[in-house]
Amino acid sequence: MTPDPDLPDPDLSVLIPFYNEEGNVLPLLEEVHTALTGLSFEVVCVNDCSSDATGPELQQAIERWPDTVVVRTHVARAGKSAALFTGLKSVRGGWTQLLDGDGQNDIADTVRLWPTIASAQPSALGLIAGKRNSRNDSGFKWLQSRVANGIRRFMLRDDATDTGCGWKLIRTQTFRELPFFASMHRFLPALVKRAGWEVREELVNDRRRWHGSSKYGFLGRLGAGIFDLLGVFWLVRRGGQGIAVEADDPRKTAYLTEAKKDA
Repeated sequence: MTPDPDLPDPDLSVLIPFYNEEGNVLPLLEEVHTALTGLSFEVVCVNDCSSDATGPELQQAIERWPDTVVVRTHVARAGKSAALFTGLKSVRGGWTQLLDGDGQNDIADTVRLWPTIASAQPSALGLIAGKRNSRNDSGFKWLQSRVANGIRRFMLRDDATDTGCGWKLIRTQTFRELPFFASMHRFLPALVKRAGWEVREELVNDRRRWHGSSKYGFLGRLGAGIFDLLGVFWLVRRGGQGIAVEADDPRKTAYLTEAKKDA
């Protein structure tokens, strides 16, 4: 699908990165289309150089939903954060729903929380971050997640309790202001707050993976996570952008309030 410049932009873009998610693509997109009936939306899918049938299944999705599905395919595997930023170049909605391609995130939570978005304008809300109401992981994965979240909160002061949850509803403008680096998707609450936007955490449904297996191993994630955390710690301490008094920016009131406190 190539966006028609004569059509109005949708209210919501659903952005889904896929890497070897054979068997999950069509059921997930079917669920998204059924749940969002009545809303103005598009679905942007990014194939991160899958080696299974993910690509052909995405082609079937284009043929089935030609008016809503956009597919972008990497020439070489680049990782989840890169896939999200590739999709970000195509999204047209005012808000972007991030979902994982394995079926664990529930689009029904988006429908439930969408009235919050509609009534929030023009507030400085930049991100609604999902917090899983139950974990379908092993005890070891649950423990490592608790430890990692605790260390991250201590260093970054982002107040986030479950950054590993793939369900995130983010203002597209906010998303486009964030710096890109590998694994930045794990630090979205801290990066959004650094940019001056508000972050809200909401309980969301967590389901078992539909097909296939997890792409993340403990040792690889641990090694990369330490260096990433130190980098984000440095970045957060360097401060964010300024906001002009003349700008039509919903963050302005919050900035002025904080400035008065510091005066």
